[in-house]
Amino acid sequence: MTLVRRSLLKGAAAVGALAGVPSFALAQTSLQTFPAARRFEPQAGAWRTFEVTTRVDLVDAKGAARVWLPVPSINSDWQRSLESSFQSNGNARMTSDGREGARMLYTEFAAGVTPYVEVTSRVQTQNRFVDITQPGTHTFTPEDAGTLHHYTRATHLLPTDGIVRSTALKATQGAKTDAQKARAIYNWVVANAWREPKVRGCGEGDIKTMLETGNLGGKCADINALFVGLCRSVGVPARDVYGIRLVPSAFGYKELSGNPASLKGAQHCRAEVYLQAHGWVAMDPADVAKVMRLETPEWIKRTDNAVVQPVYSRLFGGWEGNWMGWNTAHDVVLPGSQEARLGFLMYPVAETADGRLDSYAPDSFKYQITAREIKA
Repeated sequence: MTLVRRSLLKGAAAVGALAGVPSFALAQTSLQTFPAARRFEPQAGAWRTFEVTTRVDLVDAKGAARVWLPVPSINSDWQRSLESSFQSNGNARMTSDGREGARMLYTEFAAGVTPYVEVTSRVQTQNRFVDITQPGTHTFTPEDAGTLHHYTRATHLLPTDGIVRSTALKATQGAKTDAQKARAIYNWVVANAWREPKVRGCGEGDIKTMLETGNLGGKCADINALFVGLCRSVGVPARDVYGIRLVPSAFGYKELSGNPASLKGAQHCRAEVYLQAHGWVAMDPADVAKVMRLETPEWIKRTDNAVVQPVYSRLFGGWEGNWMGWNTAHDVVLPGSQEARLGFLMYPVAETADGRLDSYAPDSFKYQITAREIKA
């Protein structure tokens, strides 16, 4: 599979993206399309209210310990981050990364205690969708120039020069407007990246290495970071949105669902792109890849498949409100940390005398995340 993907990367991918057809679909000679047997049509509407609780128990902590738990930081036309409360046997306080507004609960524990900390946050979410073929139908508050510049910058894991920029220029060849560029890059990512279940956690988002090796297999923090980095490299503001799935999808997609009784492993990164005529627009090529790889027993290779087509179409411009965003921060410096900065903050983080624990190993780093929907 890797060899096939690498050849697509070098050849037909750019052509497929420009034509609006993923390159693996171009490899098919049949023009057959399939009836839309599945439905995925998130549309802005009623707000839903959730309480989300994260608890960490460090039963084997050595020496003094520190724990950082992300709390919702986003207030927008699709999410309202409300109040948070916490309890712990340590010294806990609400804080942020001090640079990009990623809010978190930071707790310090003295040596000799068995640390625990729990935070409960209330949020409201709703579905969202913007049809970019219909300018003027969506009201939005324009961003200021400084904010837009911030979301075109390079970060540690998202360089915007070299192979990233050259790849984006090839993918967007012939595209003139920001919307055309976003569409071309979305198609290119869907055509060339793929869901790799063996990747730990949500991936790392090291897009330069992905492109240099030709191995574009990964998970959401890889695939959506690739979309964001490619957009930024051609001057289109874009950002990752790090969050977690809370409840099942209303449209029956098991891979787009969360189990509120146990959200361990439900973390999911999405993306947004800023278009001058529409404001911030939802994107999620990683979830297209996830549906293609995991929704059915067989790996689906075509976007016009009856299972894939609805999400492929709607995740360009929309997503479902059964998911909550934590923050949009990159290169996160944790206050009080003795270790290196994080590429992003989407998981609980802990440090002991042995160093930083592995957030991607929840069976050894014990934590629980649950959600409860509050009905009006």
